[in-house]
Amino acid sequence: MLVDEVTIRVEAGKGGNGIASFRREKYIPKGGPDGGDGGRGGDVLFEVKQTTHGLSEFATRKVFAAKGGQPGMGKKKTGKSAEPLVVIVPPGTIIYDQLPDGTEQQFADLQNEGETHVVARGGKGGLGNIHFSSSTNQAPREFTPGAPGEARTLRLQLRLIADVGIIGLPNAGKSTFLARVSAARPKIANYPFTTLEPNLGVVDVDGDRFVMADIPGLIEGASQGKGLGHEFLKHVLRTKLLVHFIDASEPEPLKAYQTVRSELVSYGQGLEVMPELVVITKVELLDDKTKKEVEKLFKSQKPLFISSATGQGVNELLYAIVKHLSTHVSNE
Repeated sequence: MLVDEVTIRVEAGKGGNGIASFRREKYIPKGGPDGGDGGRGGDVLFEVKQTTHGLSEFATRKVFAAKGGQPGMGKKKTGKSAEPLVVIVPPGTIIYDQLPDGTEQQFADLQNEGETHVVARGGKGGLGNIHFSSSTNQAPREFTPGAPGEARTLRLQLRLIADVGIIGLPNAGKSTFLARVSAARPKIANYPFTTLEPNLGVVDVDGDRFVMADIPGLIEGASQGKGLGHEFLKHVLRTKLLVHFIDASEPEPLKAYQTVRSELVSYGQGLEVMPELVVITKVELLDDKTKKEVEKLFKSQKPLFISSATGQGVNELLYAIVKHLSTHVSNE
């Protein structure tokens, strides 16, 4: 099961304490102060790496704490600073900082492989007694403790990074299509809600590669949390194109289309104006007369007709997707 939202606690390391120390050598029995500073506490940082399990690591581990810095030493030596704690997150992870007043604000949006972001900074090391020496206080015993590290409660939300999102009612043929054109192997069966989590597939069309996401089927009321679709609409927010699948066996294909469109409008956040290709699937079920009648229903949308089972129209759809994506890139 894809885990795409979690709340965790991150705690950076405390700085090491400074110390009070005095130089003591064979011929210098009463040397001056030589207490060193404490080392810095470890930061907590997130690093982006491609994973296949979403945020599932965070479902069982809720606290990520870095180590503290070492205390100062004699001979004016500074204690060793702690190494940062590196936490791996997948591309598309958005970090929200939960504030004491109960509100939250976006802290970072991590999209690119190798990207890093410090989410909690380690505390500074305390000062040794060498800092407190003066003409009137030549043997200071003062030193300061290390500062505490930052601590935050964070909400992590995963939004999959895909170029194309396949949407539609349950059982519209989305998973079958993704399995045909990519190496993805989603569960496929002839009943609603076979797909319980988004599936990603990399598609190669004559050297043009793009990532396609199969989003679990939407139903009426999905934008208000009904069915499964509400949980996954966020995963198409980053896509450049929606491919809207409609089952040719639907008794009212236009109504099926409008049901999904109304959910996109209700959800908002730009989904309602995202570019879209309309695709009638399972075209092998239609005779020529019925196909023309369906085509008239959609008027200006000019739907494409495909059959993932026979391959009819599949290449035409792929080339239409590539053409749109290349136009999108050139317009950026």
